[in-house]
Amino acid sequence: MGGSVSIIVRRGIPLADLEKYMTEITGKTVLITGASRGIGAAAARLFAARGANVVLAARSADAIASIAAEIGPNALAVPMDVAQRPSVEAAVSATIARFGRLDILVNNAGVIDPIGRLAETDSDAWDHLFDVNVKGVQYCIRAALPHMTAGGTILTVGSGAATSALEGWSAYCASKAAVHHLNACLHLEYGGRGIRALVLSPGTVATEMQRQIKASGINPVAQIDWEDHIPPEWAAAALCWMCGPAADTYLGQVVSLRDEDIRRKVGVWND
Repeated sequence: MGGSVSIIVRRGIPLADLEKYMTEITGKTVLITGASRGIGAAAARLFAARGANVVLAARSADAIASIAAEIGPNALAVPMDVAQRPSVEAAVSATIARFGRLDILVNNAGVIDPIGRLAETDSDAWDHLFDVNVKGVQYCIRAALPHMTAGGTILTVGSGAATSALEGWSAYCASKAAVHHLNACLHLEYGGRGIRALVLSPGTVATEMQRQIKASGINPVAQIDWEDHIPPEWAAAALCWMCGPAADTYLGQVVSLRDEDIRRKVGVWND
């Protein structure tokens, strides 16, 4: 089992007892994309602390290697670019070679650039964003499915931007709308075969992406104070919770961490 995980306490308000609410995932294998920082890194640490084998996948080889070394022998770092299908397939093969199974896929990798109005954003940047945010998710799902048995879980980090138009975020909003619908299609086609498909819409999270948003100065999200973003550990806790039967009523749907009822189910709320 991996080492202990540190949960950030925001504004000195204690979080709920996560042990009471999290599903047992000991012995399962989870592949997490975008695992070098933010939600991905927090999820890797928390899944490992719950007894899972964790595969950290990202382009930042040094960063994921460092986190894997911190976690211990039940972690594997695999350099991977989700925008490149052969890279994704190689990462899944490495997962099977090391742990012999793949139970949980967390599609977390994503980018927000280009930020800007439609007529001012670069088309090549649009292509790259869709390669990562949409095609990368499809590549991962397609590579993972043949190795998943009934009860396998595929989680995708979505966004409220999927359903709310935001100035300067046309590319990002469109990409997240696409993966929300991709999740619904995955559930329609494979839910009957025992594959659990869900999207997490975490709200605004204190990650490097929020620093990019802040620097852009565009739309109300850029005006949010840093201390008002939730810590990535909250999103990680939600992802763990979504792997268990308590989340089965949300299969094929979007779980919003802005919902106070969801926060209480997950075990992360302010008193």
